[in-house]
Amino acid sequence: MAVVSWKEICLLTGLVVGCYWNSLFCGFVFDDVSAILDNKDLRPTTPLQNLFLNDFWGTPMSEERSHKSYRPLTVLTFRLNYLFSKLSSSSYHLLNVVLHAVVCVLFLHFCRLLLDRSTSFVAALLFAVHPIHTEAVTGVVGRAELLSSIFLLAAFLAYTKSKGTDHSIVWTPIISTVFLVAVATLCKEQGITVIGICCIYEVFVAQGFTLPMLTHTLLQVLRGKDGFPYAVLQTLLKLIVLIISTLLLVIVRVQVIQSQLPVFTRFDNPAAISSTPTRQLTFNYLLPVNAWLLLNPSELCCDWTMGTIPLVETLLDPQPQISIFGLFICLIQIFSLFLLSFSHGFKLLSQRGGLKKMSWLLMGILLTTHAVKTFNRNWDWESEYTLFTSALKVNRNNAKLWNNVGHALENQNSYERALRYFLQATRVQPDDIGAHMNVGRTYKNLNRSREAEEAYIIAKSLMPQIIPGKKYATRVAPNHLNVYINLANLIRANDSRLEEADQLYRQAISMRPDFKQAYISRGELLLKMNKPSEAKDAYLRALELDHSNADLWYNLAIVNIEMKDPSEALKNFNRALDLNPQHKLALFNSALLMQESAPFPSNESKRTKSSLSDKLALYITKKSRRSY
Repeated sequence: MAVVSWKEICLLTGLVVGCYWNSLFCGFVFDDVSAILDNKDLRPTTPLQNLFLNDFWGTPMSEERSHKSYRPLTVLTFRLNYLFSKLSSSSYHLLNVVLHAVVCVLFLHFCRLLLDRSTSFVAALLFAVHPIHTEAVTGVVGRAELLSSIFLLAAFLAYTKSKGTDHSIVWTPIISTVFLVAVATLCKEQGITVIGICCIYEVFVAQGFTLPMLTHTLLQVLRGKDGFPYAVLQTLLKLIVLIISTLLLVIVRVQVIQSQLPVFTRFDNPAAISSTPTRQLTFNYLLPVNAWLLLNPSELCCDWTMGTIPLVETLLDPQPQISIFGLFICLIQIFSLFLLSFSHGFKLLSQRGGLKKMSWLLMGILLTTHAVKTFNRNWDWESEYTLFTSALKVNRNNAKLWNNVGHALENQNSYERALRYFLQATRVQPDDIGAHMNVGRTYKNLNRSREAEEAYIIAKSLMPQIIPGKKYATRVAPNHLNVYINLANLIRANDSRLEEADQLYRQAISMRPDFKQAYISRGELLLKMNKPSEAKDAYLRALELDHSNADLWYNLAIVNIEMKDPSEALKNFNRALDLNPQHKLALFNSALLMQESAPFPSNESKRTKSSLSDKLALYITKKSRRSY
């Protein structure tokens, strides 16, 4: 393997910086919001062990609503970013650019195993500037791909050293490979796939076997004419070690998700739940589509879900015909690149100097156009509005994109414009429950209650009906259950419809007994209905699901006050303040309660009162300091 020089490393790094420096001005968009802004696992107050108990988005792996994406090492890097710069997006983007440069250098090492010096360097340059990587580099959550790629390539490079000069097995690189594969998998699940690459490399590159040679050897053994050659036995031993380590990683991964698969709906991946042969035809059609994007990244989109690519139901559909033509074009381009890139191709072209110069000119144009495309593509990730409007230029049949542009406008309090996008989402996907919920919420923000209720009722009608003995969560996204909460919250503003609202809360709870928000909202309603005892039961049930929620302890304290139990109320105010010392309502109401209550006879009550007094005094002191 040829050595990578410092000059090559500097050139690669400089090219990466030149293509991606403008990403430092981008914010948190799309999945960054859930993975970073809303993820409590990034905060120093969250125990470090939670990173290994929760998924990528901060949801406990044990919960059914978890995405089951287990990437604790990636979240750990986000936490380090937060430690040094809080939620300053520039530092997150900067680290991504650095990691991409590292990936490019490792990729150059990888190419040196297969190509000559100049060709491998051109391949690494093309890899560094390719526009398709913007999602992994400019999107902060793409760090999972970057980290996984680093350890994946490092694992493969380590494995290439497992063959000694005397053709013996060197075990240290193999052990390093298994360790690096495990680390790559903890960054993103696809890291485990490098084991397959190592197996192929071992058989066909390191040992130099061919399929006819292996077939002949196997037939000789089966006929009893000969045994396995020593080289084959060595290869089998190494492959067995790799396969066993892979199985162990898979077993650990299954244990982590507690043998539960994530809940997806047909909106996320229509092909996955389609029948045969639609499923197989559609998945095969995706191969040339992705190959075309790799070779011609002119139309990039941040989201390809929700039927963006139409289902292929028969071979007579236009998509397979287009894909065959596209695959043919891809093969022509691949052959051309092969001829232009590999040393043998250069030798052929060297006989005609003009063609060789032309090939280098075309390669230079390709690198330049890709670099410019990457630089411009970065600006699409500047904000959610720019990202999703750029996506709509490519895919106008994706209701999720229309919804996301609406959300971006909604965050800017531009409700009228947001409403137009939400309505368009319902036209693109009439059975999209989330789109109708968005329409209802926006109507509510515009104080158009009647239209809001109509939209929520439409969304509710699209929910699957309860089937006795069948788990509801396996047939619908958990967040769709919020339609019951939203509708109930809307109609309970009318005192004559409180019972109707309570019925909606109870219906949501019957569908998901672990639906925490339904218990919280129902507790608030029951207080309004002067049913404190039932409200207490609702809050206690919610606390069983989320014992560390300061707001829940505060609400329970309010119920205690309604039930004429000030001593218990103070205890619960104190629990809320232990969890959140800056909980303003708990501080204020506990102070009022202590002021109005009679002296407490018990030592425990005195300690509670003293503790609350100290916290209130501390809060008032901090507040007065901030006022100057």
